[in-house]
Amino acid sequence: MQHDVRGLELTTVSAAATRHIDQAVSDFLNYLTTASAEVKSALAEDPDFVLALCFRGYFLMMLENRAVLPKVHETLDRMKPHLDAVTPRERLHARALEAWATGDLASACLAWEELLTEAPRDLLALKLHHTMTFYTGRSHVLRAVVSSVLGAWDASVPGYGYVQGMYAYALEENGDYAAAERWGREAFDANPEDLWAIHSVAHVMEMQGRSAEGTKWLDYSQDNWAHKNPFKAHVWWHAALFLLAQGDYERALNLYDNELVSVNSPAYVDVSNQASLLKRLEIAGVDVGDRWDVLAEHAETRIEDHMLPFRDVHFCLALTARGNLDGARRQIGSMRAFAADNRGWTANVTKSTLIPLCEAIIAYESGEYGKACDLLWPMRNELALIGGSHAQRDLFAQILGDTAVRGSKLSIARSLLAERVARRPSSKGTWLKYSSVLDELGESDLAKRAEQNAATAAEAG
Repeated sequence: MQHDVRGLELTTVSAAATRHIDQAVSDFLNYLTTASAEVKSALAEDPDFVLALCFRGYFLMMLENRAVLPKVHETLDRMKPHLDAVTPRERLHARALEAWATGDLASACLAWEELLTEAPRDLLALKLHHTMTFYTGRSHVLRAVVSSVLGAWDASVPGYGYVQGMYAYALEENGDYAAAERWGREAFDANPEDLWAIHSVAHVMEMQGRSAEGTKWLDYSQDNWAHKNPFKAHVWWHAALFLLAQGDYERALNLYDNELVSVNSPAYVDVSNQASLLKRLEIAGVDVGDRWDVLAEHAETRIEDHMLPFRDVHFCLALTARGNLDGARRQIGSMRAFAADNRGWTANVTKSTLIPLCEAIIAYESGEYGKACDLLWPMRNELALIGGSHAQRDLFAQILGDTAVRGSKLSIARSLLAERVARRPSSKGTWLKYSSVLDELGESDLAKRAEQNAATAAEAG
């Protein structure tokens, strides 16, 4: 029996394997490209090391590609003969991996939650729970679980800065922006390399309409993060949103071409960040040229995946924005079959939320704006289930607003824009849209007032 750097028992006799798994956890939390190599080295030292096998399975699942599932099940099979001899904590890791592999994210999260009640310093379990709860859109659970372990952590425990960064993000997603920024900056001070902490503070600035500050906060060069894994593209995405808010569309496109696309490879294409940014640019009236082509071609190879609803909806968006409506309809047919043939969280959300959302996107890209508005309007406040952050899901609010204006559903457009300027009064572009809709409805006094607010708004986009 060995112990990790935070004092948790590991069922292995190999001190070298323990060192490698400690390094793997650290590299994983620090978004380095070396974490999987450390897991491989741990297994070379001890091929039956259950936690290392779990970590291998976790990494495979994080590829979010159905093609990896046979390898995940092979890894689960390798663990089974050893589960009776390991700690209850390690068995719960195995249970979480098994649930995740069947698409039952909710059960995987419950296994990690049970684990954390007994081992609140299990940083791997905490980060995985944080990530997959994010993909189920349950902000209150994010905060509850990180809050529940905080008492076991302080600056003397290795990795405390990562916990601070997670708590900052959880607070931000629950609207506690002042505390979120404080915790995020403390996490950054503890480790200026922590992309999650940097990202958490950027989220606060995004939600508060502080785009000029956000641009300064994310003033990094490509070389700064060359050693980071593809998550860096999501932080660049935030930088592009700040530029969009300021109306600097040329620099946003340059970020897309030089930073976001740089993470693409034959094995991985960053569809979610890239499709989301391109669509926001198009809604702003920017011609994005042929940039949809690569995304749509990759999305067509993933029509049958259904690993995460959040990914599926962006595959659909890429297909339809390129004009491949037949591919998007085939994807919806595959979703229906998947939802009918499977159980668990992913299948349930696919049926209840993802399919109607994708049908609305197809209508939108087909120019059927009234139909798209009719589909999106009743589900606009129920989209958290597809996962992602408030900032990421805001794309669908923007699409709904665009459908209402283009579909001449002016009363709905007025309602949506009134809500939007209340949440983000710094946006000049939103005030101007609001003024235009009010003017069309004959509400001239309110339209003039909105135009006056636009004149003093800080964000030009």
